[in-house]
Amino acid sequence: MISKFFQRAALAAAALAATMGGAVAVDISGAGATFPYPIYAKWADAYKKETGAGLNYQSIGSGGGIKQIKARTVTFGASDQPLKSEDLEAAGLTQWPQVIGGIVPVINLDGINSGDIVFDGPTLAQIFLGEIKSWDDAALKKLNPKAKLPSQAIAVVHRSDGSGTTFNFTNYLSKVSADWKSKVGENTAVEWPTGIGAKGNEGVAANVANTKGSIGYVEYAYAKQNKLTFTKLINKEGKTVAPTTPSFQAAAAVADWAHAGGFYQILTDQPGAQSWPITAATFILLPKQPPDSAAAAEALKFFGWAFANGGKAAEELDYIPLPAAVVTLIKKSWAANLKDASGKPLVN
Repeated sequence: MISKFFQRAALAAAALAATMGGAVAVDISGAGATFPYPIYAKWADAYKKETGAGLNYQSIGSGGGIKQIKARTVTFGASDQPLKSEDLEAAGLTQWPQVIGGIVPVINLDGINSGDIVFDGPTLAQIFLGEIKSWDDAALKKLNPKAKLPSQAIAVVHRSDGSGTTFNFTNYLSKVSADWKSKVGENTAVEWPTGIGAKGNEGVAANVANTKGSIGYVEYAYAKQNKLTFTKLINKEGKTVAPTTPSFQAAAAVADWAHAGGFYQILTDQPGAQSWPITAATFILLPKQPPDSAAAAEALKFFGWAFANGGKAAEELDYIPLPAAVVTLIKKSWAANLKDASGKPLVN
């Protein structure tokens, strides 16, 4: 079952949306990635209490967020798949990272607890290719000689919508498995060789929670809040690591944001003995010349507040706040790239 946390978050988001018209003069709307929804909902609730300003965020997947911001139907879009500089230029957008998190394999096996099972990249790819079909497969037994793996069919659960979580997951599988790269590849939506689809991180979490013998992939906050069983992974250095704040930080530490055009960074399969292999940043997309400059300015106030005040809340949900030096670079990019209709900067 989806946890009470997400039920409360959904109610809070609905309440925020309902109050937009009356309490707040400027409508701030966003849509996109489900990956950061838990922390965006928590930030929005705290920001509302502190400032009186509301936020309506639609957790519809990165693909939907990119489409909506390109159509200018929301103030900002959110995506876990960063757009390349040429794509940003063509769409008249700017982007920046807002927070970092980890994507984790989650399973539903009786008698198996979080961290009892370990996968390496190639074996994980074989499962999602449909080549490993049973939990007692020899490859899984070799990796987990002490685990009591049942003779039970593996039920693969994947995303059915355009998803930045899927982009990062398939990007990782493409790096560690030549077969995956050639047969499936990486994207926000792919032709899955096997399994059933579910919408959003919420949908995958719910399906895994309710399906014995299943495996899926979700942002870590969804695994934690829904009490799902997560696995360990063997990283690029051959070390077995668990999904933890330090392992996400280790992977994020190698990012060179200062020299990344449009802040384009992929954090999967990073070097480092402690690095979690499927770490990802989530990004905000905003038009360089927004159709509603007042709403865009209000959105920037919210994201600036989140950078300054939202770190503790992010860490409580096992997200990684961006370092102060990166926040400084982001704010400089706001001043340089975001203009109103008259060409005046939205922020100084």
